[in-house]
Amino acid sequence: MSEKKVSRGYFSSTIGCYCPRCRDGKLFQHKTTISFKKNMLMNKHCPVCGQASEIEVGFYYGTSYVSYALALGICVASLALWYFTIGLSTNDNRFFIWLGCNAVLLVVLQPWLMRVSRSLWISWFVKYDPDWKQHQPEDVSERMNSDQANNW
Repeated sequence: MSEKKVSRGYFSSTIGCYCPRCRDGKLFQHKTTISFKKNMLMNKHCPVCGQASEIEVGFYYGTSYVSYALALGICVASLALWYFTIGLSTNDNRFFIWLGCNAVLLVVLQPWLMRVSRSLWISWFVKYDPDWKQHQPEDVSERMNSDQANNW
């Protein structure tokens, strides 16, 4: 019998934090949680295809820019939603109430934003391989320096 291929697209695999190479293995060891230590623990390699999740030392340093862009998009979307449903006025405090609601929304979404930004970042550097079973993942061992791994 033939094995069923994963039919997950780019968007759903990125938002779901799946491996960008096989789109089947999970990037993170635990589900999204408030605990920052557990929330950001990534598998060293994809449990399905063996793709390394940390390509080089400091690889995820650029995810802060991705997280910032995602947070900015959420702010603009929530402001537009607020404007069209409640409205903005200079005569009362509706803008300041939106600021408070938006700040709470961003704090609540922060664990998810951190994970999705990492998932997006690695998906830009590791391409999808529909025939990943026939190809080995790229060896990145020469890029890893265990002495410098936690200096970020």
